[in-house]
Amino acid sequence: MKDKKNMFLTGKNLSALILILVTSLFAENAAPVFEGEDSRMIVATRIVPPFVIKEADGSYSGLTVELWDHIASELGFDYIFEETDIQGMLEGVEEGRYMAAASALTITSSREETVDFSHPFYVTGLGIAVSYQPSGFLHAVFEVFSLDFLLIVFLLLGLLFFWGFLVWVFERKNNKDDFGGTSAQGIGSGIWWAAVTMTTVGYGDKAPKTFAGRVVGFIWMFTAIITVSFFTASIASTLTVSQLDSRVNGLNDLPHVRTGALAHSAALVFLDDNMIRATPFPTIEDGLRAVAEGEIDAFVHDAPIIRYFAGKDFRNKVQVLPNTFNDQYYGIALPLNSDLRNPINKVLLDYITSDEWKSRQEYYTGN
Repeated sequence: MKDKKNMFLTGKNLSALILILVTSLFAENAAPVFEGEDSRMIVATRIVPPFVIKEADGSYSGLTVELWDHIASELGFDYIFEETDIQGMLEGVEEGRYMAAASALTITSSREETVDFSHPFYVTGLGIAVSYQPSGFLHAVFEVFSLDFLLIVFLLLGLLFFWGFLVWVFERKNNKDDFGGTSAQGIGSGIWWAAVTMTTVGYGDKAPKTFAGRVVGFIWMFTAIITVSFFTASIASTLTVSQLDSRVNGLNDLPHVRTGALAHSAALVFLDDNMIRATPFPTIEDGLRAVAEGEIDAFVHDAPIIRYFAGKDFRNKVQVLPNTFNDQYYGIALPLNSDLRNPINKVLLDYITSDEWKSRQEYYTGN
């Protein structure tokens, strides 16, 4: 009887041991350890100014960094950043090596299959970087010496010479006071008369007196109205059109030009989904440098990020078109079914509606 009782206790202990081992195994799988060697939580990030900026002393600043600092402070997280690329952030969160990934990370449906995201904290769109085109006064000065502008001027001078010469032919004998003298003087007077007649200034110092000369003048007055309208429109168009005369003026031009995008980015996925062939670049700087050097015609990425780089490192070499497309929502990546998602969302939503967040946005992005 006693042996049976001992056997029962032994079996019971064995069952308990197995239950403990199984529970421990599931608990380990359900709750990955995100701590580094110094017991601080590891958060993945990627250097993407103005959202994540690495200072000379190795510290981090930027819009996303300040947001995460605020969340960590409110929830009592002690953490360190670990730099990686986009793919490394997503895979690290999915595999449980990181407690979160905070940078300029776009929320997409494909990424939602492997990680969870917080609520969006920043909304932007894709922008297009193209080679720099001068504008304003400098642009106008350059265009004065362009072939198109000079061609218009030569055509205008040709018309003035034609009508000036024609009136001189009929007036040179019977109206020597106005169109007399040497041939050069007479033709010069005719050109002067054609110019003041065309511009409707009409000084009255010279006028045809013969019947044929007045017929020429009558025809030229009506022709000049059309001529002035045509040349005014042509000159204005020439002075302004090259500001828009880029091979790329928007999304619809991208299928017809050499386009680039950041490797593994949401922009590259968007271009691929829309049947736009794009060359992947390892960094944003590499893509913008390719635009500046004429290797590609356009580089597509999140608008505030390429504006930051264009203004800082590629001034007067690359410009970003004003319009954006395909809205991008930035969020913080978390492991699937993370218990931290709701607490993080609460703090995040409170912060992004505050005046402090608006001030920080303006400081870092100008928006």
